[in-house]
Amino acid sequence: MTSDTLLLKKQDPLPDTEEDRFIGKIIKPEGPTLVFFGGIHGNEPAGLKAIQHVFSTLEGNQERYKGSLFGIHGNIPAGTIGKRFVEQDLNRLWTTKEISRITGKEKASRTTEEIELVELYSIIKKVLSLGSPPFYFFDLHTTSSPTAPFITINDALINRDFSKQFPVPVILGIEEFLEGPLLSYINALGYVSLGFESGQHNDPEAVQAAIAFMWLTLVYTGFMKDDGHRIHERFSAELGSMVKESIGNFYEVTHKHQIEPGDKYQMIEGFESFGDVAKGTILAEHNGKVVFTKKKAVLFMPLYQAQGKEGFFLIRKIPIWALWISRIVRKLRLENLLLLLPGVTRSRNRKEQLLVNTRIARFFTKPFFHILGYRNRELAEDRILLNSRERVARTKDYRKTSWFRPGA
Repeated sequence: MTSDTLLLKKQDPLPDTEEDRFIGKIIKPEGPTLVFFGGIHGNEPAGLKAIQHVFSTLEGNQERYKGSLFGIHGNIPAGTIGKRFVEQDLNRLWTTKEISRITGKEKASRTTEEIELVELYSIIKKVLSLGSPPFYFFDLHTTSSPTAPFITINDALINRDFSKQFPVPVILGIEEFLEGPLLSYINALGYVSLGFESGQHNDPEAVQAAIAFMWLTLVYTGFMKDDGHRIHERFSAELGSMVKESIGNFYEVTHKHQIEPGDKYQMIEGFESFGDVAKGTILAEHNGKVVFTKKKAVLFMPLYQAQGKEGFFLIRKIPIWALWISRIVRKLRLENLLLLLPGVTRSRNRKEQLLVNTRIARFFTKPFFHILGYRNRELAEDRILLNSRERVARTKDYRKTSWFRPGA
């Protein structure tokens, strides 16, 4: 078998529609497996351009890398018309329940995005069966407002440790506020998965940021040798130059402003991600009412496009001591003590889930559960579901990597 054999072609031919999704692919029998998604939202072309650039540069340099690399086009129909989505947001459908419902439908009855999901779901399964661990998944995005590049992750230690290598801010906890992102589904399978937002939709610098992120990722995963640190130094400096010194390393989401179907929403012009906003700052007009901040905050991803259900988020910096404490208690598996608390029970079906009766356990706050590695979703007025990314993380797959931190 030659080093550049494309196993997906040789062993498991893909239907033409699935084959068309590959912007590029390289498969070798040994080494890490990296998957980059671009264009999950059709009005975000920067990621696609970055993937195309990197693959074209890799041609003819096969001796420099080991492992498998896939570049996958997300929402092709939405990209054709340049809109976020055609009928529904493809990046809000990736829950176990929705996947089961959609894959169980007749093809003729599926929406545009449901058809896209089925094809992407099939490709992900094939990649996992044909690639070799450790696996890494990356979803390249841009925002409608100006922003420094940043990373979003579900809060598992393997995600934290890998993402902190990049000179950009990292956002934790967005999974509590978004239902069904692609990377939340993949992270629930236990793999390292990062979202990278490279800048504003049509800003040429957003393409450059995504390219820099990809090259650094190829080095950090061990897919490519650094050759005297030239790759690391060049692209780390390039990404770092796009981030203001005042922007910290780790943040967490504290608030989401929800937009419902049929609402009239207009963001006030001039805001950008990571901007400080004072108490009483008017941010938007929503159904004829003024939206303003109730306290000082950091603004995140203000919405300046017609499609989208999140008007803006608010975030706050996470103190270093909080990150250290959470690492220690997770390494010591102290979350097992939660089951001794009144009102807390383990889910019957999934080991990583806890059910909390808030009438009994109302004295426990969100930050308390966050430190232990659990993120919550409300089920009813008096019940919340807690999910632990640590319990499903395939930590042992990453132990031999250069970035893995074994101790507390």
